[in-house]
Amino acid sequence: MFTRVFRKSNKPEPSAVMTIDRLNETLEMLEKKENFLVKKASAEMEKAKEFTKAKKKNVALQCLKKKKMYEKQIEQLGTFQLRIHDQMIMLEGAKATTETVDALRTGATTMKAMQKATNIDDLDRTMDEVNEQTENMKQIQDALSAPIGAAADFDEDELEAELEELEEADLEEKLLEPTTAAPAAPARVPAGKQMARPAEEKNAPEEDELAALQAEMAL
Repeated sequence: MFTRVFRKSNKPEPSAVMTIDRLNETLEMLEKKENFLVKKASAEMEKAKEFTKAKKKNVALQCLKKKKMYEKQIEQLGTFQLRIHDQMIMLEGAKATTETVDALRTGATTMKAMQKATNIDDLDRTMDEVNEQTENMKQIQDALSAPIGAAADFDEDELEAELEELEEADLEEKLLEPTTAAPAAPARVPAGKQMARPAEEKNAPEEDELAALQAEMAL
Protein backbone atom coordinates (compact mmCIF):
# COMPACT_ATOMS: atom_id res chain seq x y z
CA MET A 1 0.00 0.00 0.00
CA PHE A 2 2.77 2.40 0.92
CA THR A 3 4.57 1.50 -2.29
CA ARG A 4 1.46 2.32 -4.27
CA VAL A 5 1.08 5.71 -2.57
CA PHE A 6 4.78 6.46 -3.04
CA ARG A 7 4.53 5.66 -6.73
CA LYS A 8 1.53 7.92 -7.12
CA SER A 9 3.28 10.78 -5.38
CA ASN A 10 6.34 10.45 -7.64
CA LYS A 11 4.30 10.34 -10.83
CA PRO A 12 4.59 13.68 -12.64
CA GLU A 13 1.37 15.57 -13.08
CA PRO A 14 0.27 15.84 -16.71
CA SER A 15 0.59 19.28 -18.21
CA ALA A 16 -2.18 21.08 -20.05
CA VAL A 17 -0.46 20.48 -23.38
CA MET A 18 -0.14 16.75 -22.75
CA THR A 19 -3.78 16.52 -21.69
CA ILE A 20 -4.99 18.41 -24.76
CA ASP A 21 -2.96 16.09 -26.99
CA ARG A 22 -4.48 13.07 -25.28
CA LEU A 23 -7.97 14.47 -25.77
CA ASN A 24 -7.26 15.07 -29.45
CA GLU A 25 -6.19 11.46 -29.85
CA THR A 26 -9.34 10.26 -28.11
CA LEU A 27 -11.46 12.53 -30.28
CA GLU A 28 -9.93 11.12 -33.45
CA MET A 29 -10.58 7.58 -32.23
CA LEU A 30 -14.24 8.37 -31.50
CA GLU A 31 -14.69 9.96 -34.93
CA LYS A 32 -13.25 6.88 -36.64
CA LYS A 33 -15.51 4.60 -34.61
CA GLU A 34 -18.51 6.78 -35.41
CA ASN A 35 -17.80 6.60 -39.13
CA PHE A 36 -17.48 2.80 -38.87
CA LEU A 37 -20.84 2.52 -37.07
CA VAL A 38 -22.50 4.78 -39.63
CA LYS A 39 -21.35 2.42 -42.38
CA LYS A 40 -22.61 -0.58 -40.40
CA ALA A 41 -26.00 1.05 -39.88
CA SER A 42 -26.26 1.88 -43.57
CA ALA A 43 -25.39 -1.71 -44.47
CA GLU A 44 -28.10 -3.08 -42.15
CA MET A 45 -30.60 -0.71 -43.75
CA GLU A 46 -29.76 -1.99 -47.20
CA LYS A 47 -30.14 -5.58 -46.00
CA ALA A 48 -33.54 -4.76 -44.49
CA LYS A 49 -34.69 -3.36 -47.85
CA GLU A 50 -33.53 -6.48 -49.69
CA PHE A 51 -35.17 -8.86 -47.19
CA THR A 52 -38.38 -6.80 -47.38
CA LYS A 53 -38.42 -7.19 -51.16
CA ALA A 54 -37.82 -10.93 -50.68
CA LYS A 55 -40.79 -11.14 -48.31
CA LYS A 56 -38.54 -12.13 -45.42
CA LYS A 57 -40.12 -9.99 -42.78
CA ASN A 58 -38.45 -11.48 -39.67
CA VAL A 59 -34.96 -11.18 -41.12
CA ALA A 60 -35.69 -7.62 -42.20
CA LEU A 61 -36.80 -6.79 -38.64
CA GLN A 62 -33.52 -8.17 -37.26
CA CYS A 63 -31.57 -5.94 -39.62
CA LEU A 64 -33.59 -2.92 -38.51
CA LYS A 65 -32.90 -3.77 -34.83
CA LYS A 66 -29.16 -3.90 -35.53
CA LYS A 67 -29.40 -0.58 -37.31
CA LYS A 68 -31.10 0.96 -34.28
CA MET A 69 -28.38 -0.39 -31.99
CA TYR A 70 -25.70 1.14 -34.21
CA GLU A 71 -27.55 4.44 -34.23
CA LYS A 72 -27.67 4.48 -30.40
CA GLN A 73 -23.93 3.87 -30.26
CA ILE A 74 -23.42 6.66 -32.80
CA GLU A 75 -25.50 8.96 -30.60
CA GLN A 76 -23.41 8.04 -27.54
CA LEU A 77 -20.21 8.69 -29.46
CA GLY A 78 -21.53 12.10 -30.46
CA THR A 79 -22.16 12.89 -26.78
CA PHE A 80 -18.64 11.75 -25.89
CA GLN A 81 -17.19 13.97 -28.58
CA LEU A 82 -19.11 16.99 -27.30
CA ARG A 83 -17.80 16.40 -23.79
CA ILE A 84 -14.24 16.11 -25.07
CA HIS A 85 -14.64 19.34 -27.03
CA ASP A 86 -15.91 21.08 -23.89
CA GLN A 87 -12.98 19.68 -21.88
CA MET A 88 -10.49 20.87 -24.52
CA ILE A 89 -11.99 24.38 -24.56
CA MET A 90 -11.79 24.60 -20.76
CA LEU A 91 -8.20 23.33 -20.72
CA GLU A 92 -7.11 25.75 -23.42
CA GLY A 93 -8.72 28.63 -21.51
CA ALA A 94 -7.09 27.50 -18.27
CA LYS A 95 -3.75 27.16 -20.05
CA ALA A 96 -4.02 30.70 -21.42
CA THR A 97 -4.97 31.99 -17.98
CA THR A 98 -2.07 30.21 -16.32
CA GLU A 99 0.43 31.47 -18.87
CA THR A 100 -0.90 35.02 -18.47
CA VAL A 101 -0.58 34.84 -14.68
CA ASP A 102 2.94 33.42 -14.97
CA ALA A 103 3.94 36.18 -17.39
CA LEU A 104 2.53 38.86 -15.07
CA ARG A 105 4.27 37.29 -12.08
CA THR A 106 7.57 37.22 -13.96
CA GLY A 107 7.14 40.84 -14.99
CA ALA A 108 6.38 41.92 -11.44
CA THR A 109 9.43 40.07 -10.12
CA THR A 110 11.65 41.66 -12.76
CA MET A 111 10.33 45.14 -12.02
CA LYS A 112 10.89 44.63 -8.31
CA ALA A 113 14.49 43.55 -8.94
CA MET A 114 15.10 46.55 -11.21
CA GLN A 115 13.68 48.96 -8.64
CA LYS A 116 15.80 47.37 -5.94
CA ALA A 117 18.94 47.70 -8.10
CA THR A 118 18.20 51.36 -8.92
CA ASN A 119 16.97 53.45 -5.99
CA ILE A 120 16.22 57.17 -5.98
CA ASP A 121 19.56 58.11 -4.38
CA ASP A 122 21.51 56.37 -7.14
CA LEU A 123 19.34 58.07 -9.73
CA ASP A 124 19.96 61.55 -8.28
CA ARG A 125 23.70 60.88 -8.07
CA THR A 126 23.78 59.63 -11.64
CA MET A 127 21.88 62.67 -12.93
CA ASP A 128 24.29 65.00 -11.10
CA GLU A 129 27.24 63.27 -12.74
CA VAL A 130 25.59 63.47 -16.15
CA ASN A 131 24.88 67.20 -15.74
CA GLU A 132 28.45 67.85 -14.57
CA GLN A 133 29.97 65.98 -17.49
CA THR A 134 27.64 67.75 -19.90
CA GLU A 135 28.68 71.16 -18.56
CA ASN A 136 32.37 70.25 -18.79
CA MET A 137 31.97 69.11 -22.36
CA LYS A 138 30.10 72.31 -23.23
CA GLN A 139 32.97 74.41 -21.86
CA ILE A 140 35.49 72.39 -23.85
CA GLN A 141 33.48 72.84 -27.03
CA ASP A 142 33.16 76.60 -26.42
CA ALA A 143 36.91 76.89 -25.89
CA LEU A 144 37.64 74.98 -29.08
CA SER A 145 35.15 76.99 -31.16
CA ALA A 146 36.46 80.45 -29.98
CA PRO A 147 38.40 82.31 -32.76
CA ILE A 148 42.17 82.60 -32.35
CA GLY A 149 43.34 86.10 -31.34
CA ALA A 150 39.88 87.35 -30.52
CA ALA A 151 39.49 91.08 -29.87
CA ALA A 152 38.28 90.35 -26.38
CA ASP A 153 41.80 89.22 -25.48
CA PHE A 154 43.31 92.76 -26.01
CA ASP A 155 43.19 95.94 -23.96
CA GLU A 156 40.98 98.53 -25.67
CA ASP A 157 42.75 101.48 -24.02
CA GLU A 158 46.12 100.25 -25.23
CA LEU A 159 44.82 99.99 -28.79
CA GLU A 160 43.39 103.53 -28.64
CA ALA A 161 46.74 104.95 -27.43
CA GLU A 162 48.60 103.19 -30.22
CA LEU A 163 46.15 104.57 -32.77
CA GLU A 164 46.65 108.13 -31.50
CA GLU A 165 50.43 107.73 -31.85
CA LEU A 166 49.99 106.65 -35.44
CA GLU A 167 47.81 109.69 -36.19
CA GLU A 168 50.30 112.10 -34.62
CA ALA A 169 53.19 110.58 -36.59
CA ASP A 170 51.24 110.94 -39.81
CA LEU A 171 50.48 114.59 -39.04
CA GLU A 172 54.16 115.35 -38.37
CA GLU A 173 55.18 113.79 -41.67
CA LYS A 174 52.71 116.02 -43.53
CA LEU A 175 54.01 119.17 -41.79
CA LEU A 176 57.63 118.33 -42.61
CA GLU A 177 56.96 117.84 -46.31
CA PRO A 178 58.57 120.71 -48.56
CA THR A 179 56.11 123.16 -50.12
CA THR A 180 55.64 122.98 -53.88
CA ALA A 181 57.45 125.80 -55.88
CA ALA A 182 55.17 128.42 -57.43
CA PRO A 183 55.06 128.38 -61.25
CA ALA A 184 57.13 130.97 -63.13
CA ALA A 185 55.30 134.17 -64.03
CA PRO A 186 54.43 134.33 -67.71
CA ALA A 187 55.68 137.13 -69.87
CA ARG A 188 53.82 140.34 -69.32
CA VAL A 189 51.43 140.99 -72.10
CA PRO A 190 49.59 144.25 -72.50
CA ALA A 191 46.13 144.13 -71.37
CA GLY A 192 44.78 145.06 -74.73
CA LYS A 193 46.72 142.32 -76.53
CA GLN A 194 45.85 139.46 -74.28
CA MET A 195 44.28 136.64 -76.20
CA ALA A 196 40.81 136.06 -75.12
CA ARG A 197 39.85 132.52 -74.38
CA PRO A 198 37.02 131.02 -76.26
CA ALA A 199 33.72 131.79 -74.69
CA GLU A 200 32.77 128.18 -74.52
CA GLU A 201 35.68 127.28 -72.17
CA LYS A 202 34.99 127.65 -68.48
CA ASN A 203 37.84 128.10 -65.98
CA ALA A 204 37.90 125.79 -63.07
CA PRO A 205 38.01 127.41 -59.62
CA GLU A 206 41.71 126.54 -59.21
CA GLU A 207 42.58 128.04 -62.60
CA ASP A 208 40.70 131.26 -61.74
CA GLU A 209 42.64 131.63 -58.48
CA LEU A 210 45.95 131.03 -60.32
CA ALA A 211 45.13 133.69 -62.91
CA ALA A 212 44.21 136.24 -60.23
CA LEU A 213 47.52 135.57 -58.43
CA GLN A 214 49.54 136.07 -61.62
CA ALA A 215 47.76 139.36 -62.30
CA GLU A 216 48.63 140.69 -58.87
CA MET A 217 52.32 139.75 -59.28
CA ALA A 218 52.46 141.51 -62.67
CA LEU A 219 51.24 144.73 -61.08
